[in-house]
Amino acid sequence: MVEKKKQNTAVLLMHCPDKPGIIAVITEFINANGGNILYLDQYVDRINGVFYMRVEWDLDNFGIPSEKINDYFQTLYAQRYELTYKLSFTSKPQRMAIFVSKMSHCLYDILARYIAGEWDVEIPLIISNHPDLKIVADQFGIPFEVVPLNSSNKIEMEQVEFDLLARYDIDFIVLARYMQVLSEDFINRYHDRIINIHHSFLPAFVGAKPYHAAYQRGVKLIGATSHYVTTDLDAGPIIEQDIVRITHKDTIDDLVKKGRDLEKIVLSRAVEKHIQRKILTYNNKTVVFS
Repeated sequence: MVEKKKQNTAVLLMHCPDKPGIIAVITEFINANGGNILYLDQYVDRINGVFYMRVEWDLDNFGIPSEKINDYFQTLYAQRYELTYKLSFTSKPQRMAIFVSKMSHCLYDILARYIAGEWDVEIPLIISNHPDLKIVADQFGIPFEVVPLNSSNKIEMEQVEFDLLARYDIDFIVLARYMQVLSEDFINRYHDRIINIHHSFLPAFVGAKPYHAAYQRGVKLIGATSHYVTTDLDAGPIIEQDIVRITHKDTIDDLVKKGRDLEKIVLSRAVEKHIQRKILTYNNKTVVFS
């Protein structure tokens, strides 16, 4: 795997009621303590009166130790300005687990990007409810755990998954065409930390063969959606979407191929934004910073 230069920055994602001077207050906190701002982006939802911001700064010469920054920020700003925020540090790469079943296209795409060094992330674990894709994990030298979960043993097998995720110190999970519905307990443990991918035919074409149904209907567009998982099935905050056009010349096989290509691209875009800490969720929507 290609090694990337280690970063040492802090990332603040925040939202609060919109009011004058918020940007100045936050940037002054950083500047006054010797921080060098590397990235700042903000957005105002004028309809709902909500201010969103992402700011990242260099910690090499910052006057407050990393372990104390959250205390300072909470005391000085969070209550005063009604801030909801998340503070994270890039010096420790996030650890991602991949959940798969039998389809390999999204898994191969993620692992190829990982090995190429495109992402500042660690992938120490792949979990599957089938043994079929162990050969892929072996090719990339990543531990592969088979947890044969089904509707009758969900509680027991999810506990096995919890134990594995804890043992490997996993920060977030990517469902790379994992064909199982997660329990409410599972989702709540990893709130806004489970990323899913699916075709965008829902809810029009449900069932095991959506591309066949779409072909019979003569659709002119197919798409893919990547989102955070919530207890509302396939209805969590959307991170990324895309489409590709279809014509009468496309066969069912063409639809499947184009759909899977789209799923790979859309899922990888969503994963990359999460790794970069550029996604802020609010009221089942996302603000995805550039």
